[in-house]
Amino acid sequence: MNRLMVLLDIVVLLIVAYFTWYLATDYRTFAGREQIPFVLWVIDTIDLFIHEGGHFFFGFFGRLIYFLGGSLMQIVIPSLAVWVFLKSGARTLIWTLYWLGQNLVNVSVYISDAPYRRLPLISESAIHDWNWIFGYLGHMEMAGPVSTVVFVLGIGACLGGVVMAGYFLFADFVDAFVQKENV
Repeated sequence: MNRLMVLLDIVVLLIVAYFTWYLATDYRTFAGREQIPFVLWVIDTIDLFIHEGGHFFFGFFGRLIYFLGGSLMQIVIPSLAVWVFLKSGARTLIWTLYWLGQNLVNVSVYISDAPYRRLPLISESAIHDWNWIFGYLGHMEMAGPVSTVVFVLGIGACLGGVVMAGYFLFADFVDAFVQKENV
């Protein structure tokens, strides 16, 4: 790998590390979600379409699964991507793992909002999925703990992607800068 590409990869990794910090801190606050970085906004918008598609796809399995379907699809699609790239051994696994983590963090925000219903929904007449789910199950008090578990899994997946990227980048750095000087 040439040196310019390695340096570019370092910049990208630093940006992704910043996004991870943002997801772990400001993303969960209302003020932070109003000032979301453009790249994360684009990913969130794509995730919204996947979420809404999940309602359609899982709607055939009953009302509870319909409401779970949006968030479930946000987890299933990136999980399938992780599985495919894990089997192929491609470095793209890093970014699909990160995408899975970002989706988990996104879903955790939605879950934690269930008792309050403050997040803007796709329309004013839309029903808050997680408010309905916890209300139906009679366990609204579980929104916080469930949200925390999903959030920790999400940040863990994001960090896993960042650490893997750092590992490969370190190997590329040694190959491009250290070994060439020794030759």
